[in-house]
Amino acid sequence: MKILLVEDSYIERRKIGSYLTDWGLEHVSVGSGTEALKLLESPNPPDLALLDWVLPGLDGIDVLRRIRKLTQGNYIYTVMLTAKNQKKDRLSAMEAGADDYLSKPVDPSELRSRIMVGKRIVDLQQSLRFAATHDFMTGLLNRAEILATLEREFSRSGREDKATTVILADIDHFKRVNDTLGHAAGDEVLKEVARRLKVDLRPYDVVGRYGGEEFLVILPGCNLSIGARRANEIRTLVAKEPVITPFGTTSATISMGVAATVSTRDCSVEEFLHEADVSLYAAKKNGRNRVEVFSPAVSSTSAGQS
Repeated sequence: MKILLVEDSYIERRKIGSYLTDWGLEHVSVGSGTEALKLLESPNPPDLALLDWVLPGLDGIDVLRRIRKLTQGNYIYTVMLTAKNQKKDRLSAMEAGADDYLSKPVDPSELRSRIMVGKRIVDLQQSLRFAATHDFMTGLLNRAEILATLEREFSRSGREDKATTVILADIDHFKRVNDTLGHAAGDEVLKEVARRLKVDLRPYDVVGRYGGEEFLVILPGCNLSIGARRANEIRTLVAKEPVITPFGTTSATISMGVAATVSTRDCSVEEFLHEADVSLYAAKKNGRNRVEVFSPAVSSTSAGQS
């Protein structure tokens, strides 16, 4: 858990910061509401904020209100630290969005207990968010979340005029695994293929379970030729070693269809996905355990087979 300490007094900042360090808690300290807001609105905000009320620039109440207007990312748990100790002050802080309230001078044991409560709530919130956005079986993003990610990357690709590649992958002969070794073995194959799909991805590449034994991989900043090369590397990695399960050992290969955005061609996300799907169909038709790249020729051939 990462903590943000916002305190304009250097002495108080050092004192509270030393408590956090002694307790083994990761933290960053700033002396104004304006500095705090920059960190809170950053792509990697803190999980918990300890806010002084009286601050230069934006005061603690203003910062609280801005935090509660944030719509992206995880919930930020907030504790107001202040010398104001009347009931109306506590009510004002809670109405602004504070989760807890601690009067100064801060008692270390009291502060630690409030942070422990906050950590439990943050951990619970993050686990609920993970469950809502990830596939239970594989731990990858679930269908809804991978499609939402594709929408965002598709829009970004258009704004920044940079290509994005999508890879639609399907495990070959998956039914055969279920029929010969059982569904429990099939589950283990799904998990292992999912793990192998993630092994060689860049930090900003994304993979999700699209449905059944299908997976969707998003490679931002990759044109079609680079995306095809990366797809083949992933395909090779998946097929390299047998999958060992408690119910027997089996091989696992994947067929992959690749499509990429092109600035000179206007299409929707649905059309983009359809192109990857058409290419995946071609990979299956042409022998499996292979990569096919979208082209008008592939599209017309697949249409003729349907």
